[in-house]
Amino acid sequence: MYSAPCPSRAALDRIADKWTALIVGQLACGTRRFGELRDEIEGISEKMLTQTLRSLERDGLVSREVHPVVPPRVEYRLTELGLTLDGPLAAVREWAEQHINEVEQARLRYDAGA
Repeated sequence: MYSAPCPSRAALDRIADKWTALIVGQLACGTRRFGELRDEIEGISEKMLTQTLRSLERDGLVSREVHPVVPPRVEYRLTELGLTLDGPLAAVREWAEQHINEVEQARLRYDAGA
């Protein structure tokens, strides 16, 4: 078995994260402040939002701009690379919305038989 780091595996780990898909979806609509993202993404903690934004920034998908005002104003936006990710993730979000009822029914059937 080959165990060397695989670039496609690293990319899949990044985009398969549920918070990544939701953050990219929000930022595809335009620049957002941290508080706006927190309010728009139901269920995300401040810690998880911070961690995911930092990871997305590190990966070159999100840019962070700090405005020198008091209190500091920080804005996030998708980079050109990040914008290329919105299409594929939008397709996954659309699939999930279209098929969630079928998935839930399959889970119920499975759990009933287990």
